[in-house]
Amino acid sequence: MRRLNVCLTSDLFHHYDEGDKLVLVVDILRATSVISTAFHYGISELIPVSSVEQAKQYMNKEGYIVAAERNAEPIEGIPLGNSPFQYMNDDVNNKRLVLTTTNGTKSIKLASKHEVISASFVNQDAVYNFIMKSKKDVVVLCSGWKGLVNMEDSIFAGILSDKLLKTNEFQSQCDSVLASVAIKRDAGNDLFSYLEDSAHRNRLKHLNMEADTKFCLNPTFKSSIIPILKNGKLIPYEK
Repeated sequence: MRRLNVCLTSDLFHHYDEGDKLVLVVDILRATSVISTAFHYGISELIPVSSVEQAKQYMNKEGYIVAAERNAEPIEGIPLGNSPFQYMNDDVNNKRLVLTTTNGTKSIKLASKHEVISASFVNQDAVYNFIMKSKKDVVVLCSGWKGLVNMEDSIFAGILSDKLLKTNEFQSQCDSVLASVAIKRDAGNDLFSYLEDSAHRNRLKHLNMEADTKFCLNPTFKSSIIPILKNGKLIPYEK
């Protein structure tokens, strides 16, 4: 049987970093939801970078679009931020997206020695199918918030973990799996209401970004695309 682990925040990933694993990077509010949305609307690849300065190096390059976010806010002088609604248009089609965010792109780079895919509620069904076809042990890497645990990533990890464990193809002795499944069961189906007092929902609320939260938790479309990391870039997985 394969092993299933949940890493509740990126600062704990060194405990899960041994071997060759399939790592699912999760940043529900909002990086991996943005990534799924951008691929759904036709970007050809995504380049995660560590700093705003690195992102700016791609400004005005033909075929590239540049996006950045820090502390949930867009960066002055950079065209795009971390809202999924900014990518729901034909302007992104066939473009290369360069992205840096507070938490999500950090997690992607952190796990880069493993097989890495980006996961969100937008592509969760495709992610599940990808996992079931893999033979590797799985780590769900919750990006969290600046090294701290957050509720939304944990709930996603719990929903996915519960489904995987029910296949009887996975075993787990990971308390983070148990905790995330327990949170998922407590949350029920109305995630937006359940997260009313959560830190990042309130962070976005104060920035007038409640629509982003609603979409990321309950997207209006589903994507069949699996963004997979190859040579430092996310590209659509080809079957």
